[in-house]
Order: sequence, then structure tokens, then C-alpha cells
Amino acid sequence: MRWIAKLIVLLGWFSTVALAACPSWTLGQAQQEMAKLNEKLSEWDKAYYQQGNSVVSDATYDGLRSQFNEWQRCFRPADKLQPPLLSTQGEALHPIAHTGVKKLPDRATVAQWMRGKTDLWVQPKVDGVAVTLIYQQGLLVKLLSRGNGEKGQDWTAKAKMIPAIPKTVSGPLADSVLQGEVFWKKENHIQKTMGSSNARGKAAGAMMRKSSPVLLNELGVFIWAWPDGPNQMNQKLKMLDQAGFQLTKAWSVPVKTIEEIAAQREVWFTAPLPFVTDGVVVREAAEPAGKYWLPGKATWVMAWKYPPAQQIAEVKGIQFTVGRTGKVTVVLNLKPLQIDDKQVKRVNIGSVKRWQSLDIAPGDQVMVSLAGHGIPRVDEVVWRISQRSKPQPPMEKMITPFSCLYFEPWCREQFTARLAWISSLAVLNIDGVSVRSWQQLQQHLHLEHIFSWIKITEEELSQISGISVARAEHLWQQFTQARQQPFRHWLMAFGFPLPAAVLAALPDSQWSHLVARDELSWQKLPGIGSGRAKKLVEFVNHPQIAALAAFLAQQRIRGFTNQ
Repeated sequence: MRWIAKLIVLLGWFSTVALAACPSWTLGQAQQEMAKLNEKLSEWDKAYYQQGNSVVSDATYDGLRSQFNEWQRCFRPADKLQPPLLSTQGEALHPIAHTGVKKLPDRATVAQWMRGKTDLWVQPKVDGVAVTLIYQQGLLVKLLSRGNGEKGQDWTAKAKMIPAIPKTVSGPLADSVLQGEVFWKKENHIQKTMGSSNARGKAAGAMMRKSSPVLLNELGVFIWAWPDGPNQMNQKLKMLDQAGFQLTKAWSVPVKTIEEIAAQREVWFTAPLPFVTDGVVVREAAEPAGKYWLPGKATWVMAWKYPPAQQIAEVKGIQFTVGRTGKVTVVLNLKPLQIDDKQVKRVNIGSVKRWQSLDIAPGDQVMVSLAGHGIPRVDEVVWRISQRSKPQPPMEKMITPFSCLYFEPWCREQFTARLAWISSLAVLNIDGVSVRSWQQLQQHLHLEHIFSWIKITEEELSQISGISVARAEHLWQQFTQARQQPFRHWLMAFGFPLPAAVLAALPDSQWSHLVARDELSWQKLPGIGSGRAKKLVEFVNHPQIAALAAFLAQQRIRGFTNQ
């Protein structure tokens, strides 16, 4: 019976995980949000399929369609899920069904799928619009969109205006059914850096529009299946090539191992291509007879997609951080997502002003990508929920160059940021003291101001929970050694408002010399104008700055005593 208990616990854990992924909405709010999103998706569907107009990017549409399905699982689990890809309502029957391809998530699952399979070929997964081409007695008689795999729209009239599609063929192809991708032609397209470029939407738009036949010149065709064609892949590729479908042979590579597939996938991800791709397709040369093909039932072919350059993420919360100078930045806490090889949970969007202009609230959906050096960024807000509740940012009016030199509860974050700056390598170089360390010291010893740590004893440090005797000794030694830092480094610890180059060349070696300077005296230094000079006089004479300088004099810090 023990296994039954374990099963119950496991089922309970899965149930908790599933619930945790759902928004904490009332049923009424869920119905409101889902109705609003479903209306927008339907509007985009109509524009895409009836007017050939791609209103939003493929990434936005696919992401929001998936989001709708997630909400449906949470609040209307009995309803049939809507597919994440658009489908048409065409009535033209495919002579052989489109099976589609199962998308495998990673290298391990691809390797598992390969077991027991031979004569494998890898092709780029061209990002376009899937179609069926029907040839009879050597003539192209029909071109159908994939639709739902069994029925699609009749695009034959458009096919005759697409130069890339052969209108006549011969030999075994004279009476054949081909399946492939109509795509938007590109030149030297590098998928890793350029992304999808909305290629699928452009191809669909060109096929759907009743006007602008000139756009059809921009379309190409990639044949990826010839049901009931030759059994040998080399023979099949040669015949397609001779018939005018040269891309298939040029971009089909035999493979035997997962290493070969992974290497070819990486080459096509980073090399210039004549089309947009979103992964690779691996297929067996041997296929069942076409009469057995059914939507969603292909076992002889699979896709391994590329990591998307952009992904939609839900904003779970909004956090404000305050730096040592008082600058407030806004950080979005996201529902975790994977972009390339990086897991993203947080993204810094900059100032409060930018956050307000973007109008982001918890529950919104944002498009996220990786900027230089893998830093996540928000590209746009793709969906805003109806019921909006935003946190209040810190009172920036209270933040000045002199705020939080002394601790107050409202400025805890800026006070800690000042301490972190002081202990950094470029300033006083206090080794082993992180932001968390300063928070720990503040919590237990209640530092009055940014230099209070100078007076902390080794005994006080050793009495703090979580700090060992050895660590207490190390910290105390670091605080003691900091006393010997040069005068200029202590000025940096203050946040002295001088450019680094000017500070390095400052002739003054005593605080009293700085206090004695007037505005004209400051302006004699290189790069110091009247505005900066006025701020410097104000800084050295500010009561809190003066009090801290007096404290350092009491502690016999070099440059602050009168000796």
C-alpha cells in the first residue's frame, strides 16, 4: 500500500504545481480576460486569412494563442483547446493529408526518437505557409493551403502567378502530389541574429491578398514531401531538382548520429540562408503509403526547433530598486522563461518614467529578447489585462545627493547601495562584504550612518547569528585596513561630485582645504564650470557631510584630521 500513498502525494504535488501556474483570478475576471483576448485573436485571424494582413508578428500571435490555451486549462478545462497555430476554413480536400511534424524539445528527445531508425535526412524547417501541389498529366492543376491538414483553401489561381513554382513537370512527377512550404525569399538571412522577420505572415499575406500580384515574385517554394514517390531519397531529390525544385536537393543532408544533426542545426542557425527557418526537420527516407497519412500521426518525421529569439512572458510583479545616488530603476519579475541557453526571471526596464510610459501592470504580457552580452530586455507590451493594479514607486522627491547618508527606514535600499559602493574594489576595497552582508550588519547593529562600521568591534561581529568566529575576524581586519586607504578614496566613499580624472589630479590632501575653496577656486580645476563649482561648495558645506567628515576626523582617518 505504500506505493499508493506515494502516488497520492505525487498527484497532489502535480496538482499544486498546475494551480500555481494559473492566475489568481475570480471566475468572473477570468471570463472577462479570456473573452477580451479571444476577441483580439479572432480579429487577427480574420485579418490574416480573409485579408492577407498580418497585424502582429508571428511570435506575438503564437505566444498569445498559447497564453489563451493556458488560461483555458486553468478556468475551462472541459473545453477543447484551440491550436496555437492559425488554421483556415478551406473546403478543398487534400488528396493526401498533411501530417504535420511533432516538435521535440531537446537533443535527448531527438536522440531517443532516432533509435532503431535508419536512412535519416535533415532539412531546414523553412518558415512559411504549408501547401499541397497537385500535378496531373504534367500540368499544375491545384495548389491548396494546408488548412486543417485534410482540407484547405484553393490557391491555384495564385500559384500560376508565382515564378518559383514549376507549371509543368515530366516523368514520375507528371502525376504527383507534393507537399512543401511557400516562403518569403530572403538574401543572406542569419536566423540567430535576425529572427523570423515575420516571414510567415508576409508569405500568407501575399497568398491571401486579392491585389498586388507583384508580391508573388518574392515567394519561393521548398518541397519537403513527395508521398508515394521513389523509395530512395537520392533518387527523389534528383528528380525534384530536375523538375525545378532545386532547393530540396540543395538543403537535404544525410545523417546518422545526433551529433551530426546537432552540428548541421547549428550551421544553419548561424549561416546565411535564402529563407527564414525556425529549426530543422529530420525524416526517414522510408515513408508509409500516402493513403495512411493522417494529421498529427507522422512517426517518420520530427522537428527540432531553434530557441526563439523573442518570447512572451507574464509579468508576475514589479519591483523598484534605488541605487546609491538615488536613481530609481524598475525591475519586472517574470514567469520564468528560457531564451537561448539563458533562463530569464527578471528584466530591468529602466526609469520610473519609462515604466509609466510603457504602462506595465502585473498580469500583462511582454515580449522579451536578449540584448548584447545576453542581457534580457523588454521589446514591447503585447497584451494588457483589464483589471490593472500597479505598485507605487518610491517618492523620488525625497531622494537627493544627500539622502540616506544617515539611515532612515524609508531609504533602506539606497543606504545599503551606498555601503556596497564604499566596500567595492575601486573605493575602499573591503573584501568579503556583499550587499547581503551589509543588510545583515544593519539588521543586527543598526548602523547610524555610512561610516558607522568603522567602530564595530570584532566581538560585536562574532555575536551576530550566522557569522562565524573566523568570518568575524576577517571582517574586522578588513574594516581596520580600510582606515589606511588614501584620502581620495575616502572622498569617493562620500560620493564626492568630481569626475574621476579630476579627482585623481586633485592637489588637496586635507578636508579643510576643500572646505576653504570657493566657487572661483573650484573653477580653476580642469573641466569645472560654474554649475559644478556651486554644487561642490554646497556639498562640502552640507551639515550631514560636515558631520561625517568630523566623525572621520575623530576616527583619525588620514586627510580629515587637522594634523
